[in-house]
Parts: sequence; structure tokens; C-alpha cells
Amino acid sequence: MRKALKILSAFLIVGGLFTVIFFGVYGTIESIKQNSTDNTSTTSGLPAPEKTGGIRGQLGIDKNINESTIDQYLDRDDAVYRDMRMLVDEANYENIGGDSYLSGFVRGFEVIPYPKLINVSGLPVEVGDSYTGKTLFARRDNHIIANYQESMDFLEYYFPKDKYIFLMCGGGGYAGMTKDLLVELGWDESKIWVVGGYWYYEGDNAIQVKKILNGQTSYDFWKVTYHDIDFETLHEK
Repeated sequence: MRKALKILSAFLIVGGLFTVIFFGVYGTIESIKQNSTDNTSTTSGLPAPEKTGGIRGQLGIDKNINESTIDQYLDRDDAVYRDMRMLVDEANYENIGGDSYLSGFVRGFEVIPYPKLINVSGLPVEVGDSYTGKTLFARRDNHIIANYQESMDFLEYYFPKDKYIFLMCGGGGYAGMTKDLLVELGWDESKIWVVGGYWYYEGDNAIQVKKILNGQTSYDFWKVTYHDIDFETLHEK
């Protein structure tokens, strides 16, 4: 009888241990599932890219995620933020109410000079020509070709295909041109938003670069995360 009780007690103890282990593992799995669900909910819900109307739509500026709403979409781990201006553009954007100097930017946006990606065309007559030097890509016979062995590596590094991409510039033109370039080279257009122009941004995340002190204008370019392109270090094709 005592032997039978000992065996029964052993089974109860072992069974209890298995129960604890089972529910512990089950709870951990459910917690992971819940966290996964929570993460999914925070990385979804973006409105699909949709061009707005009028002239802004011709630039590719988005109807839903633009200068008025971009603050709602900052600081996402699943996205990159790119401002496509040069620090100092050779085009005279003052003639259309802008600034040829990079006067400020939205927090979190890193600056990559679109005019050094591919030759600029289609600018308003009033501003003249932008940068006309070396570029990563060129258009020949209606095709885009890489001028350097590293050209695609540069794009894929700074515009990762597994991320959402938000694009800005001064007025919206360079940002729209950048999306066109990326899509033509194989990027998913449904993951790229043309946010528009910093000149029209009135949100709470502006970083001022332009400074006027004692009547003198200067620019704190040290505030800018600027990814210039040193063509001397690249290898021509």
C-alpha cells in the first residue's frame, strides 16, 4: 500500500512539474505572439501612396502623407527619411520663393543630393540649371545606365528596398524625381511617399539651418546629416 502511495505521489509531482512547464512555455509563446501582433500593428496602417491634385500632383507629392501630416509618421523603425537637396544648389530657387541653400530640414531626414544621382531636367525656367557635374547614373536612349560600379550599391544602401521610404526636398521636385528614378530601377512604388517640400512645412520638427545674426546670414550645415558622393573614390564602368 505504501509503495502504491509513493508511486502515486511521484506521478502527481511529475505531472505537476509538466503542467508548470507546459503553461510556462505556452505563456511565453502567447506573449511572443502578442508582441508580434503589437509590432505588426505599429508598422502597418500607412495610407497607400496617392498623388494629390494640381501642380503638386504633377511633382508626385502625396495626398495623405505630406508636409502637413509627416509628423505623424516620423521615428518609424521600418522606414528611412531622405531629403534630396544639395547643401548649396547652383539653381536660383530664390526666384520662386525658395532657398538655394539648405535652410532647414525635418528632424530625422538625412540629406542626399539628387542632382548627383542623375542629371536634373525639367526645372522651372526661372531657376536656371542645377549641378551639372558627375552623376551616379545617366539617361541614354531612354534607359538609365550606371556610370560607376558602385552606383546601385549606393542607392540600395541609402534607399533600402525592405523599408518604407519618405522623400522630401525644398519644393517637392527633387523628391518626385527621386521616386521616379527608384521605381524605374526596380523599387516598389507602393513603399515610397513623396512628402513634398520643406519650404511648406509647418510642423513641430523643423531643424533650422539658416541663421541671421547681426544682419548677417549664415548656415549651420553641421546640423545636417549629409551624404555627399565622392566620385574620385568610385570606379567608372
